[in-house]
Amino acid sequence: MARTPTELLSPADQDRRRALAGMKAVAIGALLATAALFVIGFVGQERIPALAYVRAAGEGGMVGALADWFAVTALFRRPLGLPIPHTAIIPTRKDEIGRSLGEFVETNFLSEPVVRTKLEATAISARLGAWLAEPAHAERVASEGAAMARGVLSALSDDDVQDVIESLAREHLIAPDWGGPLGAWLEKLVEADAHRSAVDLAADSIATWLAGNRAAFDGLVSRRLPSWVPSLAHRFVDETVYREAVAFVDAVRADPAHPARGAVTDYLAKLAQNLQHDPVTRARLSGAKETVFDSPRVRELAGAAWGTAKDGLIRSLEDADSALRQRIRDVIADLGARLSTDDALQKRVDGFLTEAAVFLVDRYRHDIASLITDTVERWDADETTEKIELMVGRDLQYIRLNGTVVGALAGVVIYAIAHALLG
Repeated sequence: MARTPTELLSPADQDRRRALAGMKAVAIGALLATAALFVIGFVGQERIPALAYVRAAGEGGMVGALADWFAVTALFRRPLGLPIPHTAIIPTRKDEIGRSLGEFVETNFLSEPVVRTKLEATAISARLGAWLAEPAHAERVASEGAAMARGVLSALSDDDVQDVIESLAREHLIAPDWGGPLGAWLEKLVEADAHRSAVDLAADSIATWLAGNRAAFDGLVSRRLPSWVPSLAHRFVDETVYREAVAFVDAVRADPAHPARGAVTDYLAKLAQNLQHDPVTRARLSGAKETVFDSPRVRELAGAAWGTAKDGLIRSLEDADSALRQRIRDVIADLGARLSTDDALQKRVDGFLTEAAVFLVDRYRHDIASLITDTVERWDADETTEKIELMVGRDLQYIRLNGTVVGALAGVVIYAIAHALLG
């Protein structure tokens, strides 16, 4: 069932409609009152000459009331439905009014001097800082920000995120040549003897492992001996291999000039040169890099890592008592305290906000003003007329009422002057 025009109006518009109807009744009552005065004066002026002034007041009041009724009505519709030129101005010139309004806003409100002057006179950062420093406000901002972040994370497609990560990895990790930079870095490392600590760490780790894994050498070599060799010899061989390994590692640890250390240094120096200048070595590194990144297992681990991180972030954002939410609140409150007390920071923030606002207004002010023009153009003419009449119609009825009063007074004054001069 279609709704009536009254049902389509908001409660505020319905109140305005009742107020408008009341003022229309007052204006019409004033017109009828002046008409009654005119009749009384016209009929009785022959017997009572003073009633001629009453007739003049009523005549002038009717003229003023009718003239202002025509002017007010012509704004919204055609008086009495007659096709009189330059009437029904709002419905017939709605689009032009919208364009004029948009140009007015663009010229007078969205100009650079107006925006800059207003923002420079407003202590934006100080007010914002004082507001954010309040714990309740910091909690509110943190809560709203967490809700937005949860919405974004929930809306993200895991496959899309993986595709983006893979694309970035290929662009910044796989596509670039690692050989030259890695070789140069390794060369500097060897020249500075910075690899010595790594060799020491490796030797210490091996020595620790050997001390705790004696059984790992049982059968390591002896299982390859002929079957006719006695088992006693088997144990002797394994024991000898273990003792030699321990002695070798201890020697490397104790002697900074051990030949093994020199061999490691020579190998690293040669590898650094090959990485920089040997096409074969660089190709092997590139192939190994692509193999690692293209491995399904690596992709699976990356997806699992993203899923875990996403779930953890969402849980932390949902929990008002989580460490993440608490940290966000603390950061916001601290920022507010700094903004409200640090003059230098206030100047930087205010300057940035002012320049950003001026740039946006200067660049997009026509687009912003066009919102008004486009919106008005989309409005229905009848609906637009009714909306505007409800907003300003009650005040316009005062024009009719004032016109009636002024017309009556003007009629009396004109008649009095004419009577005094002409008799």
